[in-house]
Order: sequence, then structure tokens, then C-alpha cells
Amino acid sequence: MHGLGLNGYDPDGQQEAAVAFSITVEASEQLIPEHHHRKGQLILALKGAITCEVENARWMVPPHHAMWLPGFVPHSNRATPNAHLYFLFLEEWAVVMPEYCCTLKISPLVRELIMSLASRTPAQRRQPATQRLVQVLFDELPDQPQMQLQLPVSAHPKIRQMVDSMETCPAQRQTLAQWAQVFAMSERNLARLVVKETGLSFRRWRHQMQLILALRLLIGGKSVQRIAQTLGYDSTTAFITMFKKGLGQTPGRYLAALGDR
Repeated sequence: MHGLGLNGYDPDGQQEAAVAFSITVEASEQLIPEHHHRKGQLILALKGAITCEVENARWMVPPHHAMWLPGFVPHSNRATPNAHLYFLFLEEWAVVMPEYCCTLKISPLVRELIMSLASRTPAQRRQPATQRLVQVLFDELPDQPQMQLQLPVSAHPKIRQMVDSMETCPAQRQTLAQWAQVFAMSERNLARLVVKETGLSFRRWRHQMQLILALRLLIGGKSVQRIAQTLGYDSTTAFITMFKKGLGQTPGRYLAALGDR
């Protein structure tokens, strides 16, 4: 991974209201171990995608979306090969942002403002023109819509085992009854555990997991037919129905919309 724009810049050591820089991931997948920042952090995916994990959830950030992380929240990041990412660090007093982690759909205007800020030198950032640009960014950021692209998880070993298995062997699509058998417990007790730990029913939770996996594969260039097979669907039509239910568009339309931005 190598930096662009403000290469080597330490955002946590600065008092500027907003600091931005960009990185391009090398050909292989890049993992950034758990860490945190004093400032709030917005991670914008311009190309490729990034998965962020916090204590109780895993978040998917497709192109032209961003992950918002309040200050001091421990998190780890996993970026897809050749991803191009922008990082925006914000002081808490500068702009009103959510007090919780979330995925935001970033408008073309906000995207261009972040890119412009990242390209400026420290001397340029002190100029009135840049300050006016930053103020427009602060006016626009709170209005970016939130997207439901998270998978609730927890440290519970049974939940972790299911997540790891679903990621490693997504075609198995094990039912609640099959998982209950694996854990030698009743379906009712396992269903209660999933709701307690994730806030979702097992069916909704598994659907969200498959949606995130589908997005990762789609952005990675896999065909719809290949993704349907990988996720264990009996037909491409069944997979498209699942995808449309979760994101309101077919995979083809979703991908085309990303390319148009």
C-alpha cells in the first residue's frame, strides 16, 4: 500500500478541522489490523471495496460509498486488490456526524470535495479558498444517506463460527436446524442466541451475510451466474431476487449505477 496526496501525514497529531489523503492498494488484498484514531474517520471507496470490522459488526463499503467511524472506535480494515481509497479525518467539533458507525452513500459533490482536499499541500490548506471548500464539505456531509450494508456480529464463539463458515464455504447455506445440530442445541435456543447477539432473526442475518458476500464478489468482477453458484443458489434468478430484495436493484443495474458515477 502506498500513499498519495498527503503521503506520510499523521492525522491524529494535527488540529486541522479536516485532513484527507488517498491510498492505492497493491495487487493483493490488504489487511490493516485493529487500531483507532482520535479523530472521526470517513473511508471512501473510489475503486474496489473495503470491509471494516468493529466490535459488534462488519461493514461493507462498495465504490462511491463510505464508512463513518467516530473517534476512538477500534476497527480493522480489509481492502480488495487494487482498491483506491480516500481517508477523511474530522475533528469532533467541526461537523455534526453520527455518533455510531455507519455506511454512507456519497454524492458526486462530496466525493469531489474530498478528492480536492486530499490533493492540497499544507500551505494550500491554510488558504481561504480551501477553507471555503471545507465549509461546503461540512455543509454537505450530514446529508449523506445511510445504507444498510452491515452484518451484526459478536464475540460469541458460535456466532463467530457461523460467520467464518459462511465466508469460507458460502455455498453450503446451512439452515438454522443444521447449525443447531452442529452445536448440539435446540433450534429455539440457537434462534434466541442469534437474536440476542445480532438483533436479527437467523434468516435475516444470513440474508445480510449473503448480500455482503455477493457485493464483494460483484465488485471483484465475478459474473452474476458465478456468484449465484458460489453462494449456493439453485438458479441465477433466485440469487437476483435475493440481491434485489436487499438493495432494491438487480446486480447488473447496481453495478452499472456504480460505473456511472
